[in-house]
Amino acid sequence: MLLITFAGPGGDRLGIQVGTDVVDVEAAAAERGLDAPATMLDVVRGGAAALTALETLLAGEPARSPLETVALRAPLRPGKIVGVGLNYTEHVAESARTLDTDKELPQRPVLFSKPATAVVGPGEPIQHNGDLTAQLDWECELAVVIGKTAKRVSARAAMDHVFGYSIVNDISARDQRRSGQWFFSKGQDSYAPFGPAIRTAGDVPDPYGLELSLRVNGDVKQKSSTKYMLFRIAELIADISSGMTLEPGDVIATGSPAGVGASFTPQQFLKPGDVVEASIQDIGTLSNPVVDVR
Repeated sequence: MLLITFAGPGGDRLGIQVGTDVVDVEAAAAERGLDAPATMLDVVRGGAAALTALETLLAGEPARSPLETVALRAPLRPGKIVGVGLNYTEHVAESARTLDTDKELPQRPVLFSKPATAVVGPGEPIQHNGDLTAQLDWECELAVVIGKTAKRVSARAAMDHVFGYSIVNDISARDQRRSGQWFFSKGQDSYAPFGPAIRTAGDVPDPYGLELSLRVNGDVKQKSSTKYMLFRIAELIADISSGMTLEPGDVIATGSPAGVGASFTPQQFLKPGDVVEASIQDIGTLSNPVVDVR
């Protein structure tokens, strides 16, 4: 199932994307006199029972609207976003060459965080503040949405805690790394575009066979596959949950393939007026403009 959040009367609403159409869950449930989750987080927390309720709604062939007629929002506001650095082999090499990181493959996942305030949805602007950065960069990443509380879980049991998958564009101000620390570089407002939808885990039997790409103004900058992930999702969940409780709605951004702006010669960085499109197979395309906020 492909789930979205969109702007509706009275606030954001939960939707089910069916092809190029959307089912308004609240309206469909009211029409049939059924109970259904009201928000994406309700579905995540509700697990199998919530998904069954949505499947029941779909079976009734509810009314649909064209997807292009609704304004998409970020699927949800995560409690926390855990980023994973250097998780694709080729990106390790390009980062060592251009960002002065270690050239050796990491032996454990490299972790950092982004605050919830960094999240923006499809079509919302990525803020370019020229007083703070001249090196605004992109990274298309598979996002893992946690569905069940994970605390010290084993890799063998970890995938049972995954609700679904989405896209995060890990925006970075490369020139705001401070004494090796990335939080301000990666955590500023709008530095976590998220969406456009969440594909539920049952629809993705193999999360390591997904093509991903990123374009700036239509030009392809990144093109790879999740099969090249160094630490796989179960390992990431096990490692993170060894010391940090993952809760329903939390997001793990699983790392970027090669092709970030800093890797080009000469280097390429985002500027006001650019449009960035991050795409992952079976999930969709997350498009955001870059705007000047000085």
